[in-house]
Amino acid sequence: MAEGEEKNGIIDSMPLFAKELIAGGVTGGIAKTAVAPLERIKILFQTRRDEFKRIGLVGSINKIGKTEGLMGFYRGNGASVARIVPYAALHYMAYEEYRRWIIFGFPDTTRGPLLDLVAGSFAGGTAVLFTYPLDLVRTKLAYQVVGSTKAQAKVVIPLEQIVYRGITDCFSRTYRESGFRGLYRGVAPSLYGIFPYAGLKFYFYEEMKRHVPAEHKKDISLKLVCGSVAGLLGQTLTYPLDVVRRQMQVERLYAAAKEETVRRGTMQTLVKIAREEGWKQLFSGLSINYLKVVPSVAIGFTVYDVMKLHLRVPSREETEAEDRSTRKRNTLS
Repeated sequence: MAEGEEKNGIIDSMPLFAKELIAGGVTGGIAKTAVAPLERIKILFQTRRDEFKRIGLVGSINKIGKTEGLMGFYRGNGASVARIVPYAALHYMAYEEYRRWIIFGFPDTTRGPLLDLVAGSFAGGTAVLFTYPLDLVRTKLAYQVVGSTKAQAKVVIPLEQIVYRGITDCFSRTYRESGFRGLYRGVAPSLYGIFPYAGLKFYFYEEMKRHVPAEHKKDISLKLVCGSVAGLLGQTLTYPLDVVRRQMQVERLYAAAKEETVRRGTMQTLVKIAREEGWKQLFSGLSINYLKVVPSVAIGFTVYDVMKLHLRVPSREETEAEDRSTRKRNTLS
């Protein structure tokens, strides 16, 4: 009894932003791990591992299973989770904070999807800037295709040059080779993509929720449907920039293998992909991403709602009312 009361006391004493950080972080870790195998295959498709593109989804699953075993599907997932936990935590918390700042900074602002578009866009950009090096490392680790033995290793450069031994090794090698800027290689298309994607995701989600009948507003299944559709729409519109980002992240490995010149900027990379490989390459892996987005969003919304309930995070209406009351008291005093 005393232990439960102590736990409740700790939760109640936590500031709101800390609760939002924890809820978002747990949500991101669970959702990302659940779809890690599809994420690995999607990255291999995006970064032009020809042997995987040629054999398709089922063939890719069989190939990874035979050459790398079960853990091959989770190669790079450690870096992915290490990135997504702070990323999701910052994303959710920043979204709520930006939303509140806009409301109280501009009292005449309409409470509607446009507000969520702006808040979501800035929240996505903030989260990317703080966590991008982890995304870079995750992509490099997932790009590697290594067999269970050296004879099976699918590499065309000496093993010691391209096989990173883990997250720390990848960080240190990247920093030694390219410096601090190397850790942010490809960040430009990430920002170009996340601003509209994060904003559109929240925009579509809130817009669809407005059309849900009042008696079904708390129905979690409808929330999941709204979130899934919002994620799919946002992802489709911004997916080419995700492909550009992935290729920029691994271009040093790819260029060394093919003896090609390193691609420089975002637009140059996008144009070169479209010209040399066709516009379809800009949507390579999108079908897998659809399979990934639906369960990821479904799991994410469910876990986030459960975590907010467990941490007793107040509703937006309650938070806004409390903030208005506090500001009013401060003005009077």
